[in-house]
Amino acid sequence: MKKTYKIEVDCANCANLMESEAKKTDGVANAVVNFMTQKMIVEFEEGKDPKAVMKNVLKACKKVEPDCEIEL
Repeated sequence: MKKTYKIEVDCANCANLMESEAKKTDGVANAVVNFMTQKMIVEFEEGKDPKAVMKNVLKACKKVEPDCEIEL
């Protein structure tokens, strides 16, 4: 399943770093962060709860940019 989330990211480099961290998160099959549109597209692994996975994705993104926000 794929879902699109609105994300606040300050620069293209941070977006790339967040994308890398999101891809490493358990339950994420693939992730794409688009700095220009301020959106994150996440593809979840089969059988994983998107809400639980996104909480971990948000934690991972906050390591890159502490003031990052993702509209869950």
